[in-house]
Amino acid sequence: MSALTRRRTSFANWSAELAEVRDKLFFRPSEAQVFLRPSEAQVMSFDFSTLLWIFIALTLLQPLLAARWYVMRRIQAIRAIEKLHGSRVITMIHRQEKHSLFGFAISRHIDLEDAQTIIRAIMDTPEDMPIDFVIHTPGGLVLAAMQIARALEAHKAKVTVYVPVYAMSGGTLIALAADEIVLGEFSVLGPIDPQIAGLPAASIVKARDSKPVADVFDLTLVLADVAEKALVQVKQGAVELLTPRMEMSAAEALAAKLAGGHWTHDYALTAQEARALGLPVKVGMPPEVMRLMTLYPQPIQRSGVEYLPIDVPRQRRV
Repeated sequence: MSALTRRRTSFANWSAELAEVRDKLFFRPSEAQVFLRPSEAQVMSFDFSTLLWIFIALTLLQPLLAARWYVMRRIQAIRAIEKLHGSRVITMIHRQEKHSLFGFAISRHIDLEDAQTIIRAIMDTPEDMPIDFVIHTPGGLVLAAMQIARALEAHKAKVTVYVPVYAMSGGTLIALAADEIVLGEFSVLGPIDPQIAGLPAASIVKARDSKPVADVFDLTLVLADVAEKALVQVKQGAVELLTPRMEMSAAEALAAKLAGGHWTHDYALTAQEARALGLPVKVGMPPEVMRLMTLYPQPIQRSGVEYLPIDVPRQRRV
């Protein structure tokens, strides 16, 4: 055997020994062993970016799911009140008094969209079915408020307006159309004096009349002209809503009191004052209506008020 042949044989033996050592030290797959394909391994692996996107998706969906949950709860609560009172329940809750979105202030008030929806609900209600109208609002457009009030006043069955907390300005104008106004112990109504460019119409007229016309600025004269018209229109609207249940003279006096600028626009008219003015006020808010109000949460918490519920001890059964 030549030297070259011996080298080749020695190298082959060395390679076989090396392969045997490799098989012992490293895992060698066999036909009985199953391995995941690369695509399956990639599917089961979660990196940080995947978890981040899942978190973002859940964060975006959470408000939608919470809103849907509140809608379902409100439907159940409204159906329970309708069954208990034997009436049609319509709500107008402007719970978002003021919040901010990307730095811009957003507020809820009575608008034409509210009027359109409420009028449709009233017209769909049978004539002999009472209406319970639950309202919580800072006010809004006089046009929209009058449309809602006229639709309620035209309903033949009894109309009850519930004010759990407050119904200011246009909200009070709507309440004038009710056969009965139910207030809580601390619920309030408010004046219905119109506002022109953010100023009380009665005050604009008073400012114009306090000095000679030659000394009054032109813009003030224009605003005073519009203010006079607005005062007449609101008073006429209030009288129109009050006269079916009140004498003409009493309705005119009440309309002049509410719309004539005797108070500031945010004056809180209590149940006792409203009753003394001649409004059909009843004090005592049903607990089911107050529970309904809790299902209209404020989206952005601004209040610094916090408290814990009181656990009332149960009486032992004898």
